[in-house]
Parts: sequence; structure tokens; C-alpha cells
Amino acid sequence: QVQLVESGGGLVQPGGSLRLSCTASGSDLDVYTIAWFRQAPGKEREGVSCISSSDSSTFYADSVQGRFIISRDNAKNMVFLQMNSLKPADTAVYYCAAGGTGCHWAGSEYAYWGLGTQVTVSS
Repeated sequence: QVQLVESGGGLVQPGGSLRLSCTASGSDLDVYTIAWFRQAPGKEREGVSCISSSDSSTFYADSVQGRFIISRDNAKNMVFLQMNSLKPADTAVYYCAAGGTGCHWAGSEYAYWGLGTQVTVSS
């Protein structure tokens, strides 16, 4: 059982940067694989990035490869998503999710979710 809370969202101009944080409580973070998902109005939820619990290997959606960086600090029970070179298409509610196995792109594989944080990219 783990509880997740996202923070760091906001309004940023195209080309700008934001860092999202996901803070876990109720269980040690290092036993969980953590993924970031996003959902824009009228669009389906999509996986953005993932960091595994076993070897901390990282994965990125093609749309964010080279612009976003996922990292984790197990001592602080936190996972971060550094977002650079932001585009209007990145506008969405961003969620962190935790699962007990390796990385998956299907949201149904993650048992625990935060409530999300809004990211808006606009000039």
C-alpha cells in the first residue's frame, strides 16, 4: 500500500522547463516501479516515462525522448520528471503511478495513482 502526491505543475511558455515531483508514503519507494502518465482533454491517457524498481532503468515515450528526464531519490521517497523544451502538445494533467513489477505502458498495470498536477504550455 502506497500513497502518491504530485506537485510542480503550472503554466510555462513554449521552450520552457518544469520539474514535476511525486512523493510516496506508506511504503518504501524502492520496491515500486514508478511511471508518469498524462491525459489531455478529449484524448486518451498515455504513458510518458517509467523508471524500474529493480535496476532503475528508464524508458520514454517517443514524443518526449530527449526532452524529459525521469529520476528517483529513494532516500526521500521521491520521483522526479524534468521536462525541458516544452511544447503546447505537452499540455495535460500529469499523474504518477506505482506498480510492483517492471515498466509497462498500460495504465492498468499500476495499482496506485496520484491525483495529478496540471501542466499548461502556452504563449
